[in-house]
Amino acid sequence: MTEKHKPAVIKLTDTAPAPHPADAPVISDAQPVVIQSQPVGGIGIWGWVFGLVGTTLGAIITLKLWDFAVTLAARNDILGYGFLALLGATLIVICIAIGRELLALIRLKSLDHLRERASDARLANSPVQAQKVQSSLVALYAARPELQGPIAELRRQTQDQVDGFAVLDVTENTLLPPLDQRAYGEIEKAARQVATVTALMPIPVVDVIAALSANIRMIRRIADVYGGRSGIVGSWRLLRAVMAHLVATGAVAVGDDWLGSIFGGSLLAKLSRRFGEGMINAALTARVGRAAIEVCRPMPFHTQKKPRVSTLLQRAMTGVFDKDPS
Repeated sequence: MTEKHKPAVIKLTDTAPAPHPADAPVISDAQPVVIQSQPVGGIGIWGWVFGLVGTTLGAIITLKLWDFAVTLAARNDILGYGFLALLGATLIVICIAIGRELLALIRLKSLDHLRERASDARLANSPVQAQKVQSSLVALYAARPELQGPIAELRRQTQDQVDGFAVLDVTENTLLPPLDQRAYGEIEKAARQVATVTALMPIPVVDVIAALSANIRMIRRIADVYGGRSGIVGSWRLLRAVMAHLVATGAVAVGDDWLGSIFGGSLLAKLSRRFGEGMINAALTARVGRAAIEVCRPMPFHTQKKPRVSTLLQRAMTGVFDKDPS
């Protein structure tokens, strides 16, 4: 038989009163301070090397040209002054080219800044910030004849609007769809060109060069559509931004199963190896184009849906490939 235990009695030794809620410490609503890592200062040893080498070569070339001009002027005044005029015209053209590159970089920076402002205005739901974003977009596209109608409609719909979300939504739905359609058209044209060149070119190096040039040209045209016309330096910056976006989103790999879900396995089974490679290159081009849209678009996608690569490819290949097995 088991022995029954008697109830245990626990004596309370701490008879202090319970704390009152009013005595609780004040909790601050301020956000915690985020300590960011400081960027590494300086341009690095290789930056100094290339900078010094470039400066030295520039000084040598300048002195050689000046000595040649002085010697030529000593022999013949007309030839000397003519060479100096040619040299001055060359310097003027170089300065104009540098100025255009700087303006292109400023335009691209303004698009980045505008996209950040639109994101901040949506997060804060600030009508004032939303109105400023709308005004900046209207000023950016005021000289576009094809956007005069959407701009007038946008002003009509938002003149009495006091909600920040509504202002941003109406702006995106009214002003950006015509530009998006033009950008989609550039992607479809580039994808179609890349697929055709890859399928018809027997030399692999040639189709790689053609695909790369088509992608760079597509990125520049997409930037031009959204108002960020780029030069040589701007195109390089855009290409780096697009590649970084592709790596960040993990949108680089393309497989046969993914293509089969778009075009049908029976069709891919009938295509030759070169046509299959052309379709893969076209799919990569479409992905690069979609990333370029997200990089160059002045507002992030919110009410409008992001373009699907499968839809872009189907529209690009309409009339080129037939999905019916017959």
